[in-house]
Amino acid sequence: MSLRRALDGGGPEGPVGRLGGTEELHRVTRNAPVAVGTLACPTCDAPIDLPRPVRPTDPLTCPFCTHTGPVRDFSSLGKPTRPTRIVVRVIGVH
Repeated sequence: MSLRRALDGGGPEGPVGRLGGTEELHRVTRNAPVAVGTLACPTCDAPIDLPRPVRPTDPLTCPFCTHTGPVRDFSSLGKPTRPTRIVVRVIGVH
């Protein structure tokens, strides 16, 4: 028996390493709300309804005054929130 191999990984077969095979990675995705706010036009204050989740940089147009800008310009995280509420979530993409 070689104590040297057990202590420092040396020996005739080379250093002791990981066995070959499949490695499985588990990523944790947090889908908890980060903030709650209101979505309204910054020009006319009309509430905006979204049919699907959007990114802060996606373009958005007010259906009342046709003001255009990124979604982040239409969102307000200040209190109190009004009826057109939004929930801000951070979703990881693998």
